Amino acid sequence: MTPEPSAAADPAAASEAMPVGDLPGWTQVFAEDFTEGDVGLGGFPGPVYGARWSENYFDGTPDTAAQQQPKGQRTSGYYPTKVLSVHDGFMDMFLHSENGVAMGAAPSPKLFGANQRPYNSLVYGRYSVRFKADVLPGFKLAWLLWPDSKNWPADGEIDFPEGDLSKVMYAAVHGLENGIHDNEVLRPNVPYGDWHTATTEWRADGIEFFLDGKSLGVSRRFTPTNPMHYILQTESCGPVCPSPETSGHVLVDWVAIWAKS
Repeated sequence: MTPEPSAAADPAAASEAMPVGDLPGWTQVFAEDFTEGDVGLGGFPGPVYGARWSENYFDGTPDTAAQQQPKGQRTSGYYPTKVLSVHDGFMDMFLHSENGVAMGAAPSPKLFGANQRPYNSLVYGRYSVRFKADVLPGFKLAWLLWPDSKNWPADGEIDFPEGDLSKVMYAAVHGLENGIHDNEVLRPNVPYGDWHTATTEWRADGIEFFLDGKSLGVSRRFTPTNPMHYILQTESCGPVCPSPETSGHVLVDWVAIWAKS
């Protein structure tokens, strides 16, 4: 089924500034523009951002590609202490290789409920991020919603933006159809390299994706109904690994999240 377009624009992309406040039908539960202070490489989230951010993996945790490689021969992984920092109002992901291992990271925002205790997941939500990624062959984004149950693909997966940083970005929704894993992909055919605002709007009636304020369409084929959490998963070797000399940055200007009202 062809995704249905929407005439609605993304209000989160109305300007370059981080959107603050509720939207019609949505209650804001998270807003981060990285202006609370700088954090050097190896110190994120630290005391400055620790109440609002977590890193999902310790240094050396295999990423998606490395999980399929023999132990001792892994060419990629998560290394947050060598990748993540904050400066000049941006989260900086320094993507590079050391000793033949390409390094990424996967930070997650912590959301807050009415009792001000942190939680990470929602059922239905609106996720916006403003970012700029250098063109880096072999490194990739898979910024995603992942099921709390870890029951994949039965409980779904939502990715946007996704794709090798030397190619074009896309959105993808995963699920089961007749007991077999399948996915639906929406392709705006927009390359990385410039500033973009990407929004995922996960609703009961489908998942709508926006890029720079323009709807890419609504995916209704697989719509998760169980809690999911948001991860800025940044990795490599999917399937081609970056050259050892390839290095650069992904800058995140802000992240804003809303729960369904």
